[in-house]
Parts: sequence; structure tokens; C-alpha cells
Amino acid sequence: MSKRAKKNEQEAGDGDHDNGTAPAAKKGKKVKEPEAPILYSDPPDKMNSKDGRAANMKITSWNVDGLRAWVKKKGLDWVRDEAPDVLCLQETKCAEKSLPDEITSMPEFPHKYWAGSDEKEGYSGVAMLCKTEPLKVTYGIGKEEHDKEGRVITAEFPTFFLVTAYVPNSGRGLVRLDYRKTWDVEFKVYLSDLDKRKPLVLCGDLNVAHEEIDLKNSKGNKKNAGFTAEEREGFNQLLAAGFTDSFRELYPEQANAYTFWTYMMNSRSKNVGWRLDYFVLSSALLPGLCDSKIRNQAMGSDHCPITLHMVV
Repeated sequence: MSKRAKKNEQEAGDGDHDNGTAPAAKKGKKVKEPEAPILYSDPPDKMNSKDGRAANMKITSWNVDGLRAWVKKKGLDWVRDEAPDVLCLQETKCAEKSLPDEITSMPEFPHKYWAGSDEKEGYSGVAMLCKTEPLKVTYGIGKEEHDKEGRVITAEFPTFFLVTAYVPNSGRGLVRLDYRKTWDVEFKVYLSDLDKRKPLVLCGDLNVAHEEIDLKNSKGNKKNAGFTAEEREGFNQLLAAGFTDSFRELYPEQANAYTFWTYMMNSRSKNVGWRLDYFVLSSALLPGLCDSKIRNQAMGSDHCPITLHMVV
């Protein structure tokens, strides 16, 4: 194995997800006609909570799969149209010194916070851009093993915490699954401790499709990163600790609603995807939940943005 091949195997391609597509038909067998894709149409935004209060906080989260490339693909134009109060980004893959001027100078978000990998430039990384200055901002979860990869930013606002996270991928061949299991346990403890102080919103790429409804090819992916029993159980444990998946709270039966599509095999046009990006809420915030959106028409990354409307 060459040094480069070995390095690629060790890094295990953060962000690796299989399509689970069936292998090519054997010679002589009749090839089945491809099915017409079942697409998801994001319904009109609901701007009121169930008890009739009007939304006053809008948060958008987007795994941009490389900030510099995403800026060149006009991602910021979409953000300006969406006009959230807070923009959270994951997989920025960009050291703070290399950030594009187009984003560092954005007047719409005067308060900007960045976290990146200490050891590998161009790896991982998250950002939070705010219209209103938070009371306090912290980085990581207080565990050096995890925090050196630049995966979490937490902002404290008057009535809630906002946590954006890029959860570690278990990697091709599940080479980081053991590490991921440790992360899931320690991240849940971190969130639970915050929740004792103030309710929280967690957003970002959580790198798990929770149930079979959350990806196109569930049968073919049970041993692949993002849909292993261990990762799904980690998410179960988070929900059991008093947190709620906001999209499923509002749309429990909605199938074909995905936020990630591999660049291979025209997966996005076929809507062969995964729902990996979430807004997870403390139970105390549920009365103020208005809508949880999947903006699957927005291009510029292998993920699409998601947006939360809530009353705070």
C-alpha cells in the first residue's frame, strides 16, 4: 500500500456515505427499468407555534463541504435571501487565516465565530455567524481528544443555548466507529449538562440517519457509516435524555426528505439521499417550535441547508 493510499485509509474520508445502490445486473439478465425518482417538496413555512405565537428566531444550518468552494458557488447569495438570525456552518475545511473576504466582511452578521482542526488544516471545522451578539461563546466540549478537530461551537443567548456540531464520521470500513461511540456518549453528557442550565438547540451534520425512513437505501447501508446500529443507538440515547428531533416532531411520516446526497451516480437528481442534518431541541423549547425546514433546492454542497423557525 502506498503512503498516500495508507493515509487515505487512515483518514477514512470524513463525510463518506455509500449509496447502497444495487450491483450491476449479471450478464444475460434483463435490466430493470430505473424507477422515476420520488422527490421531496419543502412545504410553505409555518410561522406560528401550535399555541399561536409568531416565530421570532430563525436559524439556518448548512454543511458546506468546503467553505471557499461554497462561497465561489454563490452560497452566500442563498444565505442573504434566506436571511436567518444565525447561520451555522459545518465542514468548513478552512483555517481562520484563509477565510474568504466575502464571508468575513458580511455586514449582515457582525458577530462571527470559527473553529478548525488544530492538526489538519482543511479538515472538519465549524462556524457560527450571528446578527445579535451572544452572551458568551465557547469552543469544543471540554475534551481534548474531541476538541482538537474543531467540531463544536456553543453560543449562549438570554433564553437558550445554540450548539452547532459536525459529528465525526465513522469512516469507510468503520475505522472510526469506536471513536464515534465514545464521542456520542461524551457529547450527550455535554448537552445534558448545558440543558440543566438553559434549554438548547443543537444543529448541524450529526452524521447519522436515525431510522429507515431517513435514507433511501436502508437495507444496503446497515454496515455503512451513518446507519450502523451503534450510531443509531447513540442518537436514540440522545433523544432519551430529553431531546427531540424537530423535523420528525412535525413530520413523523414524511419519507424521501433528505439533506445529503453523494456526488456519485447522479444521486441528488434521483433523490437517493440521507437525512444527516438536524435541529434537535430540548423539550422545554418544543412549545415554541414553529417549523423545521429542509431547503433541498439550495445547491453548492453535497448537503442542503436546513432552517428552524421558533419562538424564544
